[in-house]
Amino acid sequence: MLRMSQIYVVPERHIRYAATKAFFGTKLIEGSSVQEHGVKMLSLVEKLKDLKADLAKETYIDVILQSLPPSFDSFIVNYNMNGLDKDLHELINMLVQYEATIEKSASLVLVGEASTSKAKGKGAGRWRRNKGKTESTTTSAQSAPVAPLCMGKGKRKAVRQSWIPKDICINCRKKGHWKRECPKLLSNHGTIYY
Repeated sequence: MLRMSQIYVVPERHIRYAATKAFFGTKLIEGSSVQEHGVKMLSLVEKLKDLKADLAKETYIDVILQSLPPSFDSFIVNYNMNGLDKDLHELINMLVQYEATIEKSASLVLVGEASTSKAKGKGAGRWRRNKGKTESTTTSAQSAPVAPLCMGKGKRKAVRQSWIPKDICINCRKKGHWKRECPKLLSNHGTIYY
């Protein structure tokens, strides 16, 4: 008859399988703490070493680097290109420092965007939209966005936007011709050469 310890003991192989699955499957979620992730990965490495699942140090480093989100891609390229030979604890410290620089640069970018979005000087905020007085029968021309017109010193200048389809005139907003062939513009000014 089998002993109770033999029936209810989980085999070491199963424990090692669960530890390797957790180690290779762990991914850092964008915005989470790298330090907590690093501590978790280091504990899994120690657990694997205790279970005699010996992997090379480079394999541990590769798996830790692969578990990082895309925001750490430049760090990974830099680490691999410079041939840094660090142990796992130094790697985690480098990742924590890199995370701090990412957060600092992100806050600087946000502050920079906020300060440049303010209206400055004469003529700021003078954008207006044409109210879509086109008489086109096609649905693509009717649903096409209207480019803002810049008003300055009595002259009307159309601003080419990347989201305006190429087959719509930026002068009269009708489909089928370009600005240089616009009948409205030609009737006012005659022949225009660009």
